[in-house]
Amino acid sequence: MSEVLVLVDHIDGEVKKVTFELLTAARRIGEPSAVVVGTPGTAAKVRDALARYGAAKVYAAESEDAVTYLTTPKVDALATLAGSASPAAVLISATVEGKEVAGRLAARLNSGLLVDVVDIDADGVGTQSIFGGAFVVKAKVGNGLPVITVRPGGVEAEEADGAAAEAAVELPAVDAAKSARITGREQIVGGDRPELTEASVVVSGGRGVGSAESFAVVEKLADTLGGAVGASRAAVDSGYYPHQFQVGQTGKTVSPQLYIALGISGAIQHRAGMQTSKTIIAVNKDAEAPIFEIADFGVVGDLFQVAPQLTEAVAKRKG
Repeated sequence: MSEVLVLVDHIDGEVKKVTFELLTAARRIGEPSAVVVGTPGTAAKVRDALARYGAAKVYAAESEDAVTYLTTPKVDALATLAGSASPAAVLISATVEGKEVAGRLAARLNSGLLVDVVDIDADGVGTQSIFGGAFVVKAKVGNGLPVITVRPGGVEAEEADGAAAEAAVELPAVDAAKSARITGREQIVGGDRPELTEASVVVSGGRGVGSAESFAVVEKLADTLGGAVGASRAAVDSGYYPHQFQVGQTGKTVSPQLYIALGISGAIQHRAGMQTSKTIIAVNKDAEAPIFEIADFGVVGDLFQVAPQLTEAVAKRKG
């Protein structure tokens, strides 16, 4: 059985949920091999977690430069393994950085690239939601080593025993003249809520929320459900909520188990970033709002009456 390389998405040795989804998808195609790019000792920290989701091998591509330069060390590690391990495919999370790594890797290997896949089968055929979600298509790489980015939340993570045998990968020296160097880092303060793309529940507010102060109704419902808070582009542009929480084509793409849209009309730009959510609930005063076209459950009403009632009902059920 051929190996399938999975680039591990992690922060300081803490593996993101999307990596487990990638390992699950990789098992459909072949034998998953996790590729950990980081400082020395990182692979040892994450090995057990990767083993729980079926990683047969853990490639440790470790050096001090691995976290000093943007994307280049990750591309170098995957390109090196593409030549030595002869994998059947490379799976990468469809994040902003992941898409850049995938694009550069595909160009370097002269391979085909599938972007933002929401599902993948045993033959390496990926399912994509395109043109703002207007169409669902199936595509397969026809040239070279398939490089595939998978949307976070697109595949359900399933545990499986893996040997997680560790092997070292020597990274080539980074050409500083051709690579972007990281000169500083600043931690984003996100509170106790889960990260937007990792959350199983997302509650988003739109222009209908009306103000930054009124976004408290969105936050209260999200906190009661243990979810993340999102916002539409209209809400972000109006200054109601920070840009980092924008969901949509020019923001973050999410695919949670539950997505609640409060006061969001459902423009194509927003729908492109959330319509693969497993269950969608929409609350809007306008019965003709486009969001109702894709919602599993819709409430035509005032979000300031509906959301607090829902928050109270959830709190009682939890109590």
